[in-house]
Amino acid sequence: MPAIDLSTTPLRALNQSLHALAEGSSETEWEVLNPDGRHAVAVGIDAPVSVDIRGPVGYYCGGMNKQATVTVHGSAGPGVAENMMSGKVVIKGDVSQYAGATGRGGMLVVEGNAASRCGISMKGIDIVVKGSIGHMSAFMAQTGNLVVLGDAGDALGDSIYEARLFVRGNVQSLGADCVQKEMRDEHLELLEDLLQRSGITGVKPSEFRRYGSARKLYNFNIDNADAY
Repeated sequence: MPAIDLSTTPLRALNQSLHALAEGSSETEWEVLNPDGRHAVAVGIDAPVSVDIRGPVGYYCGGMNKQATVTVHGSAGPGVAENMMSGKVVIKGDVSQYAGATGRGGMLVVEGNAASRCGISMKGIDIVVKGSIGHMSAFMAQTGNLVVLGDAGDALGDSIYEARLFVRGNVQSLGADCVQKEMRDEHLELLEDLLQRSGITGVKPSEFRRYGSARKLYNFNIDNADAY
């Protein structure tokens, strides 16, 4: 297992090594030591490898991820798993703003709390937060699923499209065009799968409420001008 110590190895060298992995490479398990809050750690990976980062990271860790499983044994700064395509990113601590922003696929699991704008403009990613999320989360969320075991801050789902939001705790307020929706059997099954894949046990899908788009902002309507 390659172990890269960022106190002695340049970050660029780590990312270049991960980008250069050929299909079928035997180097499938990587360990990164002493990240010390560096930005853009393990970004742009396109290989079915696992990367364990032993410590906190800064901006954009795991961004543009494809296929890889990236686990941060600590907290992460803004934009973790930004524009993620596939694979899995797991944060053992808390995350800062816009976690999973514009994500198109894969799964982001946050074992702590997420700050504001979690899942902003998500486009197919699945995000599971075991703690709470901040204000303006899922702003303009297009597709995908956001699961929150804790509470949600102000303006959840503002200007949302067709993403599905599941919240177990309290929601401080809903954003423009976001409403609570019926939790049907298909949503309970979906939520059960998301909880299982994120390693969560002892939590029932029936404990959550579902939120989504009222579909009143898709086209301009003068009667809704105050909501734009």
